[in-house]
Amino acid sequence: MSRNKQSDLLAKFQDRFQSTANLYRAPGRVNLIGEYTDYNDGFVLPAAIGFSCWIAIAPRNDRKLVLYSENFDESVEAELDNLIHSRTGSWPDYPLGVAWTLQRAGYHLTGADIYILGEVPLGAGLSSSAAVEVSVGYALLDIAGHAVESTKLALLCQQAENEFVGARCGIMDQFVSCHGRSGAALFLDCRSLGFHFVPISPAMRLVICNTMVRHNLSAGKYNARREECEAGVHLLSKRLPAIRALRDVSIATLDSNRDLLGETIYKRCRHVVSENLRTQNAANAFQSGDIEALNGLMTASHQSLRDDFEVSCRELDLMVEIAMRQSGVLGARMTGGGFGGCTINLVNAAHADDFCKRVAAEYETATGLHPDIYISEASQGAEKMF
Repeated sequence: MSRNKQSDLLAKFQDRFQSTANLYRAPGRVNLIGEYTDYNDGFVLPAAIGFSCWIAIAPRNDRKLVLYSENFDESVEAELDNLIHSRTGSWPDYPLGVAWTLQRAGYHLTGADIYILGEVPLGAGLSSSAAVEVSVGYALLDIAGHAVESTKLALLCQQAENEFVGARCGIMDQFVSCHGRSGAALFLDCRSLGFHFVPISPAMRLVICNTMVRHNLSAGKYNARREECEAGVHLLSKRLPAIRALRDVSIATLDSNRDLLGETIYKRCRHVVSENLRTQNAANAFQSGDIEALNGLMTASHQSLRDDFEVSCRELDLMVEIAMRQSGVLGARMTGGGFGGCTINLVNAAHADDFCKRVAAEYETATGLHPDIYISEASQGAEKMF
């Protein structure tokens, strides 16, 4: 968002709430590889993107949160001391859930007027929810005088989505929204929360292709996949009592104990175990500049998500197929929770504009849907602007 648009947002806040505000932002994310591994104690390789949720906020003298979403053109009020009874089943649950979780963790919050403007496309698998959670959490802590510790904030925002919203997400989305760095992906060990940054070549662009098929991960399919993974661990632990998560299982071990699982649970587990290996190998390939290896790893990841985890759809598969026919493409796969949403494409910078035009035209011809396509660079994580 340009400086002028930031000023416009603060002016809108002034018009609505008759006071001045501070401004905060937190980005969405695109996952380069490592899908459905985070809640299995595995490895992920996301990057924060150049689309954020922006929060203008000012403290109140009472214990009330007054929220306005420009995207939904809707206002909601809630009492800080009665948030557990303020669930709506809609967008306010994300900011209200964060306030609820922060207070449960012992932070004293002040009432606040909050103006929310999201740039992250909704329902596209780019984690608009984490961007809202992290930006609101950062802002609420800061105006109440609390130090913001990024990893703790990420964990509390994840808890809000798990326990207040009801989506059993892992830690990846909130973590990279807090910790993202310009020009780099973030390799995260979701068990230890140890991480390091993996530089993305300036000659490479992240091109995100939105199929325009929306998903809703707070519905049953996302949670069902998590339950299937947990069932796999439970069954395997009867013979392998030392395992805590699919992170602890090798392909050889999984195959030698296949008889315990049944076909569906075996396939779910095979995706996670193999995806962990692909993610580690992809981080090494980025570091060494091995583009051929990256291409193969992303292709294998998409196939595994399609066939073993069964979270792709016709439109996602088609978008990947179209992308792989284009000049300058270095890798393509679905990204996010699936059942719609986006693909992530690594594209040579010199070909990026032409790639976007060709993919959009071919996809629209095949489906009748006009896709939104975004060229993004890896961006900075959550921050106070002024």
